Order: sequence, then C-alpha cells, then structure tokens
Amino acid sequence: MRTDRDETETDEVGVATTRKTFALLEALKDEEGLTIAELTQRTGLPKSTVYRHLQTLTDLGYVIERDGNYYVGFRFVELGEQARSRRVGYTAAKRAVFELGQETDERAVFIVEEDDEAVYVHRYGSLTNTMIGHRRPLHSMASGKVILAEWDDASVTRYVDDVGLEAITSNTITDPDELFDELERIRERGYAVNNQEHMDGLRGVAVPVYTPDDEFLGSLAVFGPTSRFTDEYVHDDLPTRLRDKAGEIRVTLAYG
Repeated sequence: MRTDRDETETDEVGVATTRKTFALLEALKDEEGLTIAELTQRTGLPKSTVYRHLQTLTDLGYVIERDGNYYVGFRFVELGEQARSRRVGYTAAKRAVFELGQETDERAVFIVEEDDEAVYVHRYGSLTNTMIGHRRPLHSMASGKVILAEWDDASVTRYVDDVGLEAITSNTITDPDELFDELERIRERGYAVNNQEHMDGLRGVAVPVYTPDDEFLGSLAVFGPTSRFTDEYVHDDLPTRLRDKAGEIRVTLAYG
C-alpha cells in the first residue's frame, strides 16, 4: 500500500524534475543556440540529465535541435498567444498599441499585472517582440503605477511589504508615503508619468484601460527619450492621445 510519505517523496522528485526542465528553458531563452556542453555549464546540471530533458522537450516540440545546437521551439508561441488572447480586451488592445505607435512615432505598450509584476502583453516600436512576456516592478513604471492606483490602500501596503520598493534608478520611488502621494495624484489626473524611474534617459506616460462594465483591463503607455518627452508633451499632448485610444478599446469591446 502506498503511504503518505511515498506520495510526498514522489511529489518532491516531480518538483525537482520540473525545476530542471525550466532551468534549461530559461537558459535557452537567455541565449539560444546552445550545445549540451554549454547548457551543462550554464545550469550546473549533469550532462546526462541535460540530455534526457532535452530529448523529452525535443520530442514534444518545445525545443528544436539544429546541428547540435538547441533552440526554443514554436510550440511556446502557441501557449503565449493563448495567454495574450485570454481576455477579449487583450486582443483589442493590440490594435490600439499599433495605432498609437504609428500616430506618435513612439514606443507604445499594453501592460497588465500578474503576481505583483507588470507584464508586457503588446508592444510597438521594436524590431523584435523580445519584451513580450517580460516582467518589471510595478512601482518603477508609469504603467505599473497606473495599476497600483487601481488598488486600495491595503493592497498597496501588501505590495510594499511583500515586494518592496527597490531603487531601479536614482529616481525610483522608494518611500511608501511618497508612493501613496503619487498614486493619489494619478487617480486625480487620470494618468501616470515615469520620470526616468525605470531607466535613465527615458520618460513615459500611461493611462488605465477599462471594459464597458468599468472593469480595469490594463494600462496603455508610450515612452521615449527625455529629449523628446518634454513636460508639455508629457502632460498636455500624450495623456489626451492615450485616453482617446483607451476609449476606443472600450468602444470596441462594447460594440465589436
């Protein structure tokens, strides 16, 4: 008869195996085209373990092998697209991001929150989609601060306690009282500004996006160099453009 201890030991083995699989995938994500020897060195796993996991991932189509080098497979694209279209609004936001980027000639993004982090869902203004799915601290971005402004004080306090307010740059808000004051300003004016808080030399503006039922969907933002993102551009021009696009998403969801 199988005991509870047997089940626990089996579970621990399964968790360890899964962690090894994802360690390999993370290594391939950071730098594709790695050999078994290179993956062994990067992950610290035994060569035989790396080989077995790669064989399984290759058989399933999640990893491909070309001339002894391993790459992430397109099966992950299918999973990613399912996540990006999980809500109807996410698909509607894709068009808005593209149009916003075209009209402003700036980098535009649509960002949502997952597990207390800002996640890139759509992006315009890059030769690649390498940022899609990347995660960033909520408190260091205009989009993230828009998300935090949707939360009540208790939820923001929990974020501060659990995640912390790490200084990404010298301009990042690291004081809880300053953060609460900033979130109140965002609620009053309806948009957030990133003043070189995530990367030196970059400013950004973001607004909330709502469904026809007033449910918060995510954050729409544009960002660019401080040389172009003057105070007038940041506070007078861009908030209006962003609100218009956020409104178009809402109308699209209401009427199709």
